[in-house]
This record gives sequence, C-alpha cells and structure tokens, in this order.
Amino acid sequence: QVQLVESGGGLVQPGGSLRLSCAASGSISGLYAMDWYRQSPGKDREWVARLAKDGATNYPDSVKGRYTVSGDLAGITVYLQMNSLKPDDTGVYYCHAVQGAGGIRTGPGIWGQGTQVTVSA
Repeated sequence: QVQLVESGGGLVQPGGSLRLSCAASGSISGLYAMDWYRQSPGKDREWVARLAKDGATNYPDSVKGRYTVSGDLAGITVYLQMNSLKPDDTGVYYCHAVQGAGGIRTGPGIWGQGTQVTVSA
C-alpha cells in the first residue's frame, strides 16, 4: 500500500516557524486533496489545512494567516508552513490523502504516521 511520511516536526519557541513535509511512496488513486490535521492529548483531532487538486486552499480560523499549505499533488509532495507558532499549536501533525471526486469518496484515504510539533518556551 502507498505510504505517506511526514517530516519537519520538532521543538520551536513561541513565535517561531516550522515547515512540515509530506511525501508519498507512490501514486494515490483518485487523489482529490491533501489535508493536514493535528492532535494533542485532551483534544480532538483538528483539521488545519487543505490543498485541493485544483489548487484551492482552506484553513480554519485558528490557523488562518499563520499556516500556509502548498505542494504538488501530482507528485504528492505537500508542505505546511507554520509561522507565529503558539503553544496551542503543539500536537502530532498528520497528512491525509483524500480520495474522491464530485463529492463522492472513492477510496479509504491514507494517513501518515505523524510528526511531533512542540511549541514551548
């Protein structure tokens, strides 16, 4: 099966920046979008960015203006630039491949293993 691998996590001070990467080991059938999520103890997994096949991007208000998703979905290399980081940004960050078309899911999707981001003074 195709594997997604995240990298770039680490420890950063508040106000600092990190750039996460997500790469796939092969082609993903019906790839519609790549999402980034984060999860920390005591919190639900939270969606933080989407890069759609058509290039459209979306973010929740919690990260809008601070996070930027970019990449090449054809080559399945996706990035998440995170600036002005806050302690609340701490968590395990996952990339997720969405398989679908026309609002219909065409595959189970693929999750990466996650990369830890810790924002602490």
